[in-house]
Amino acid sequence: MPKIAIIGAGSLVFTKTLAMDILATEALAGSEIRLMSRTMPKLRQMESFLKRVIAENRKQATVWSTIDRREALAGADYVIVTIQVGGLDAFGFDYKIPLNYGVDQCIGDTLGPGGIFRALRTIPVVVDIAADMEELCPNATLINYANPMAPVCMALGWMTDLPFIGLCHGVQTTLDLIGRYTNTPKDRIDHLCAGINHMAWFLSLRDKQTGRDLMPILRRNIEKPEYYANDKVRCEVMRHFGYFMTESTGHLSEYVPWFRGSKRALETYCDEPAFGGESGAYYNYARLLDAKYKGIDYLGLESTHIEKRSVEYCSYILEAMVTGRIFKLNGNVRNDGYITNLPEGCCVEVPVFVDRRGLHPATVGDLPIQCAALNQSNVTVQALAAEAALTGDPEMVMQACAMDPLTSACCTLKEIREMTAEMLAAEAKWLPQFRGRKLRLT
Repeated sequence: MPKIAIIGAGSLVFTKTLAMDILATEALAGSEIRLMSRTMPKLRQMESFLKRVIAENRKQATVWSTIDRREALAGADYVIVTIQVGGLDAFGFDYKIPLNYGVDQCIGDTLGPGGIFRALRTIPVVVDIAADMEELCPNATLINYANPMAPVCMALGWMTDLPFIGLCHGVQTTLDLIGRYTNTPKDRIDHLCAGINHMAWFLSLRDKQTGRDLMPILRRNIEKPEYYANDKVRCEVMRHFGYFMTESTGHLSEYVPWFRGSKRALETYCDEPAFGGESGAYYNYARLLDAKYKGIDYLGLESTHIEKRSVEYCSYILEAMVTGRIFKLNGNVRNDGYITNLPEGCCVEVPVFVDRRGLHPATVGDLPIQCAALNQSNVTVQALAAEAALTGDPEMVMQACAMDPLTSACCTLKEIREMTAEMLAAEAKWLPQFRGRKLRLT
């Protein structure tokens, strides 16, 4: 049965979700789950918890943990990457330093200065994991959950021929919202969604049962105050660009220049409760969780009862590869002609079919030109960030920040250069590729 390595298994909440999904999947009975993280305390907690789950639910699976990545990878069939390099300390610099320059981020993990610097920290580690896989488990599939998804997967596409896919839950959670907005059960919605991670477009929405086009209903309903107030930024983008997008007001407001670049814009569009758009929502939430569970065995409080699987795609992909039963999802892959008006080799999020033979992305063709233009504004930044992460070129980091839609709406080039230099200095211990290379300030 499958040997499944989870790299970054110190993430107690998310690793628990993925592992419980695997244990809930009949086709994956008998799996060997290998947990790897750089530090031991949380890893031991996770191993102990999953052993209790296996024993109390009489599962055939096995689980073990290690701080040796190569040991976890040796002979693996599937490698799931959930790392966060630098943790909460680096995240604090990602949020606080740009804020001092007027760049107000809500989430800060995908684009903006926060997303760029997370890419600089994460890409070299994920590329190293792929290199180890080529040596130790060359037939394995890499499943990436590490953010920022698009530049990480872009770099993987440049640096390895291993089969890989990047997973997010933006499409399935947005479908829940669209179901409510169109009064249509989610499982009855036939959809085509494509673009880039956190900025994919619902290009087609139909009721499978009646054949009714749901797009006009969605366009009408977002104009109603009770719908519009719930998700101002996405509704506003649909008003002006014609299509509804994955991800929330908090995320999307960071990827474009119109909603966070001034106090007036913030007050108009980003005044929602937590994760709705306010400043530092995700960082502040992470700090609260860290304080709440500090010194506490969080998993000791959790139920070991196995319930139905979560909305995460991972276990369904493994099931399809093991059984051959076809599973369709939206995944992040290298753009080998799947979206024809975005650059070859960038990372795109498109429909993907999975079976025993592997991953089969679908060709979408051209996006509506205005949608491709918005995506391209982010792809340009992602490419600069990925190149900077791999080469250690500080000038390219500054240029990525300068091309970022939100940063360029808030700062002069001189300010962006100063901000970049300050962030490179603050995060130096997580950025070894820049050692000895300083950004010039004139």
